[in-house]
Amino acid sequence: MSGLDGKVAIVTGAGRLRGIGRATAVALARMGADVVVTGTGRDSDTFPDDEKAINWRDIESTADEIREHGVRALPLVADARNIEDAQNTVLETVEAFGRVDILVNNAAAARGVDRVPLLDLDPEVFQRVLDIKVTGTYLMTKAFVEQAMVHGDGGKIVMISSIAGKRGGPNTLAYNAANFAVVGMTQGLSRELGPMGFNVNCVCPGAVDTHRMDDLGRGEQWQQMAERTPIGRNGTDEEVGEFITYLCTEAASWIHGQSINIDGGAVVEH
Repeated sequence: MSGLDGKVAIVTGAGRLRGIGRATAVALARMGADVVVTGTGRDSDTFPDDEKAINWRDIESTADEIREHGVRALPLVADARNIEDAQNTVLETVEAFGRVDILVNNAAAARGVDRVPLLDLDPEVFQRVLDIKVTGTYLMTKAFVEQAMVHGDGGKIVMISSIAGKRGGPNTLAYNAANFAVVGMTQGLSRELGPMGFNVNCVCPGAVDTHRMDDLGRGEQWQQMAERTPIGRNGTDEEVGEFITYLCTEAASWIHGQSINIDGGAVVEH
């Protein structure tokens, strides 16, 4: 892959030890990019046991891992749903590093109370899932494009959706709605921003072994999900992070407007 030396990236939702955001941020750093990572400022009392065991410090620890690769890092507490936070994230990036070239829209609501039948789905829960995933992606992308046009020659935007943005399922209405929306945003923005020098793509992971999936456990249900893939296993955050990073390189510059499944073959619909 072409390197990312001199490039500056923003990755939202990058504070989890086991998460696509952290894995992506570290992969970008390995390729030479300076990386800004955002998180919501989680209470350490809510950290999972593996994070507590190593004194994990959310985005601060992710930033430390980034710096181990000889590049710069900036951790920022921000809520992507908030227009001021989104704008300030990009402005602080430019202030610290002089430019911004890459945006990875990874922030999403946690699994849980949204995974219920329609009649049990609270309107506030539904709206929160969409606010984080859809409104947050809109606000971050708008702020990024505004600054990238001033300080660079376009850039790379990678949306994170899900195979649930390709194929609907029961008891996942909010999640399906949010992820289908991100796929549609990718298609529209690719046509709008392509002539301005921006590559816009979307990654649609299947079951990935991250903290996000801990409510399922790693027993029978987890194994059944693996068995539904042709290759018989679920994915890792590093695999997804490396693929996202590839899409941020010039080697992938002719890939545009695509929402690409990375799921072991569980879903093959375009």
